[in-house]
Amino acid sequence: MKKLSLSFLLVTSFCLLSAQAPFPTGGEINQFIASKTCVVLEDGNTVFNNYIREAMKESWTITPFEFISTSVFGTRRSDPSFSFLILTGTSFESDKSNSVYNFINLLQGKNIEDLGKMPEICAVPLSFGGEDDMEYGYKLGVILSFMQKHARMISEDPSLTGRRYLRYYNRFIPEMIDKKILVKVEDLAPAISTPEKLKASYRYYIEIVPEEVILKAIREKAPNILILHKVGPPEGQNSGICFKMLIGTDDSNMYYYNQHTIDKSNPNGLLPADLKRLSKI
Repeated sequence: MKKLSLSFLLVTSFCLLSAQAPFPTGGEINQFIASKTCVVLEDGNTVFNNYIREAMKESWTITPFEFISTSVFGTRRSDPSFSFLILTGTSFESDKSNSVYNFINLLQGKNIEDLGKMPEICAVPLSFGGEDDMEYGYKLGVILSFMQKHARMISEDPSLTGRRYLRYYNRFIPEMIDKKILVKVEDLAPAISTPEKLKASYRYYIEIVPEEVILKAIREKAPNILILHKVGPPEGQNSGICFKMLIGTDDSNMYYYNQHTIDKSNPNGLLPADLKRLSKI
C-alpha cells in the first residue's frame, strides 16, 4: 500500500491503540460534531482513494465532508472547525517484529505542533502495512459506519472514551446468540479452519464463506449477520499482532474486539480461545 506523504508513525504500547494520541475532551467531541470532516486522500490515483470516496458517499452522515490532499491537510489540521479521516501507519513497542499496521483514524483539528497529539475520536485497524488495498476495501463502508456510530455514542456520553475503547464493545457479546458470523477460511487459525472444527468450538451460528458472500451481506445490510474483520501479517510471518473484530452488517455495531501476539501457540487468525469466549453466553 502506498502511504500518505504526511502520514505519521505512532509508536504505541501493546494495550493501547494509539498511546500518543489523546482522547478528546467533551468540548473537543462537540467540536467534532460541528465540524466538516476532511478525508485525506493519498497522492495520485490510488485504489485506496477510489474505495474511500465510494465508502464515504454511501456511509457518512454524521458531518459534512470533503476530500482533500495531504498538502491541504497540512494547512487545515490546526483548525478545530475541521476533523480528519486519515490513513496512518502504527507500530507497537512490544511488537518485536517491528511491523507496521494501517489504521483509519478520525482526528479532531487542533492547533498543536505534534500530529500524534491531535484528539482521536476513533481509530480502527485496517490492514497490515504493505497489504493489497483489495484485501480490505470492500469492508470500508461498514467500518466507517461503525466509526461514526462510535462518535455519536461518545458525543452523548464522553465518559465512554478511554484507553481500551474498542474493548468496550465486548459488552454486546450476549446479543450474538441469534446472529450468524461469516468468516473467510484464511482468517481462521488452523485449529478451527474447517466447518467441523468450527462447530466443535462454537455452539451458535458461524459459517465459512467466500469473500463474495461477505461482500453481498455488506451491500444488502443483511440482518443478523456479523462479519469478521481480521488484521495481521501476511502468510509465512509468524510474529506480530493479530486484531480481530466482529461487526454487524445491518447495524454497524461492533460485537467483539480482541488482539493477540502471534506465536506458535497463537497463530495469525481467529483463535479457538476467541470462540470459547464467544460461546460463554
